[in-house]
Amino acid sequence: MGLFDFLSKGKDDKSKSSRDVARLERMIANKLSQNYDRQEAIAELSKMADAASSAALLKRFDWMLDPSITDQEEKESCLNGIVAAGEQALEPLRQYCKKAASLTWPIKVLEGIVPADRIAEELLSLLDQFDTEYTRNVEPKVQLLQVLEGHPSDEVRIATEPFLQDAGETVRFTAANTVFAMGDPASVPALVAVLENEESLRVKNRLALGLSERGWAIPAELAEACRAGLPPGYALVGDKVQRTPS
Repeated sequence: MGLFDFLSKGKDDKSKSSRDVARLERMIANKLSQNYDRQEAIAELSKMADAASSAALLKRFDWMLDPSITDQEEKESCLNGIVAAGEQALEPLRQYCKKAASLTWPIKVLEGIVPADRIAEELLSLLDQFDTEYTRNVEPKVQLLQVLEGHPSDEVRIATEPFLQDAGETVRFTAANTVFAMGDPASVPALVAVLENEESLRVKNRLALGLSERGWAIPAELAEACRAGLPPGYALVGDKVQRTPS
């Protein structure tokens, strides 16, 4: 075989592989495809274990199927297939997360690929793509903040604090949980600033409860703002937020 023939064969193989991935991806992405065909496609893509096959497998996380047990099994198979690709799957995964309506399964994939000492860094990188403006679907932000709750560090605290002022009430509530989970009184100024202007009673109660449970001192220059922002059932006693008898 000549050099030209060898190069042509290599191009043909790559082209065929791309066509195969595209065909299998269409099957996985189509909710109306037959279960057997879809499962065969998942198995074939999982054998490839590369970036292209990972990008295709990620499409199965876009939709849900009844019965739920089948949906769970298929998604777990996709998860295992993507994890098998190792770090080759990271870039497709990052790109997928930018537009995904839910990050539940992508985060599981991430945790299966990335070493424990790097997972917070990856999660923060995903969180960094979001701002605090209004968005119709807050689930990705909420899911990231919930997972970051289990990774206490100064970096996570600093990245989470802006979301205390997110346009979404659920995001603000979740961010408060994550900030308190960091266990760092350096967050007191950010917490008081939110408490002073917060309109949601649920969030106000979460902030007041967290401050009282942590027993963090409120600096003198923030005392007035804190006192004014506390919801019923809480008071600033000395420099600490405390629950008051009902």
